[in-house]
Amino acid sequence: MTRRIDIHSHFFPSITREEAASLDPEHAPWLAPAAGGESAMIMTGSREFRPVTRPLWDARRRVEDMDRLGIDIQLMCATPVMFGYRYPAKKTLEWAQRMNDRALEMCAVAPNRLNVLAQVPLQDIELACAEASRAFAAGHHGVQIGNHVGAKDLDDEGLIRFLTHCALEGIPVLVHPWDMMTDGRMKKWMLPWLVAMPAETQLSMLSLILSGAFERIPKTLKLCFAHGGGSFAFLLGRVDNAWRERDIVRENCPRLPSSYVDRFSVDSAVFDESALQLLVDVMGPERVMLGSDYPYPLGEQQVGKLIEAHAGLDALAKRQLMSGNAQRFFNLADLDVAAA
Repeated sequence: MTRRIDIHSHFFPSITREEAASLDPEHAPWLAPAAGGESAMIMTGSREFRPVTRPLWDARRRVEDMDRLGIDIQLMCATPVMFGYRYPAKKTLEWAQRMNDRALEMCAVAPNRLNVLAQVPLQDIELACAEASRAFAAGHHGVQIGNHVGAKDLDDEGLIRFLTHCALEGIPVLVHPWDMMTDGRMKKWMLPWLVAMPAETQLSMLSLILSGAFERIPKTLKLCFAHGGGSFAFLLGRVDNAWRERDIVRENCPRLPSSYVDRFSVDSAVFDESALQLLVDVMGPERVMLGSDYPYPLGEQQVGKLIEAHAGLDALAKRQLMSGNAQRFFNLADLDVAAA
């Protein structure tokens, strides 16, 4: 069986309300266990945010799921509500350090199976760079960042500086959509997750391309976008057409937008065979990695099945998507995957 490395899964430690209150008693996230201990509710202050299940905070239960699903290695990253970008930077730094250390404790349960990406106080670039380097040296395999900080997209000068730091330090970056755009119309049926989340991801990618940021960020940057790059692959032809026809689109972007696809990767969480084929056709099989969004219900429930059963992918492409690309991208080649 082809090895499986899942690069996009989430965790949420068993944060107490008292611990969360040190960041913000009104809004900071914490975990309220349900009777029996198999489920819980993520709370933000006194408000219910999301129901969750035990593998989100229990590393041993997570490894049991990995065995059942045939996952050799999993990279965990914070549930985005943990980011803390809205708070004073020094407070968020302390919070991020605590969460990053808690994540390494989870990985210690199965060090050959579990790896983690750090979170950083992205509202302060100097502190974010310092924590990215500290966490990377401590054993994290990269960082996860939100796709924006308030009104600042990834073409913001500070965020470009952060990405440049990661490029120079060899720290892989996973960009995850969060705090989705809405004016109140997307009020039901999880529409912010179904409509705004893919748009947020495409916005991040186009911000880097059309602003000319990729002309300034070192090519050594290992950058990956979650959720299959959102709507990017399907709408890339529209972007190229706009670049050809309108000088305002070309203003800061010297090359055809589609020529920048070699500057980043995406995960495979698209849930449809035709969508995955388009993604591989647009990005190339060397820039797509297995990602499930585990353990959330909008993630891939049979992790890797879409790739494994895909009739249009040959054996080499399947190996690349399932594990080979991730081993190179996240510096996992030296890990004993076979022993996992």
